[in-house]
Amino acid sequence: CEDCGKSLIGECKLHGPLIRAKDRVIPSRARLTLPHYLTLRVLELRAGNQQILGVFAKKVIQKRTQFGPYVGQLSTKLTCYDESRLVLQVLKDGGKYFLDTPNEDCGNWMMFVRLARNQEEQTLVAYQHCGEVYFTTVKPIEPHTELKVWYAADYAKFMEASAVFIKEESDVSPLPAVAKEPVDSWICSSCGSTFATFALLESHQCIHKDRV
Repeated sequence: CEDCGKSLIGECKLHGPLIRAKDRVIPSRARLTLPHYLTLRVLELRAGNQQILGVFAKKVIQKRTQFGPYVGQLSTKLTCYDESRLVLQVLKDGGKYFLDTPNEDCGNWMMFVRLARNQEEQTLVAYQHCGEVYFTTVKPIEPHTELKVWYAADYAKFMEASAVFIKEESDVSPLPAVAKEPVDSWICSSCGSTFATFALLESHQCIHKDRV
């Protein structure tokens, strides 16, 4: 203690504890790469303080807007698996590698984009180009809407997954059956309104927040 000149184990009983100053928290690499017109929102808090995040638009994003490339570590084995995110692979030098993101300092903001569960909530399509993975918007994205992605048709074959197609105005061909959430399965705790999808509920709750 500099006041009484004693060397103590623990705090000084006469002058009390020191005032602790904490370092400023530095955002991860992934969070720092987030474009200014996008924002991260905590959708769920799981055990161990694990946050489930989603990427939302802050302004209108036009159709055919390209994001990327996706940043990750090339790996023959996937060390970090999240059922709400797309598994991505690329073809490099004749080999097939995973784009692995074991932590937020190994990737960019695209690692937070969640997968689309049906064609209605899909806003992005993932595809491979020149050994890199990009996301492109398949329709205009309104403010407060979550960005959700699924594989492009060719990339889905490469990933050995089924393709989800976005129906264009000129497209009259039958669409593949897609599992949908039950009607009125999501209820707003603020006003009691019901919504068919969680994405619609999220968008609606943003209106309540804006009014506040």
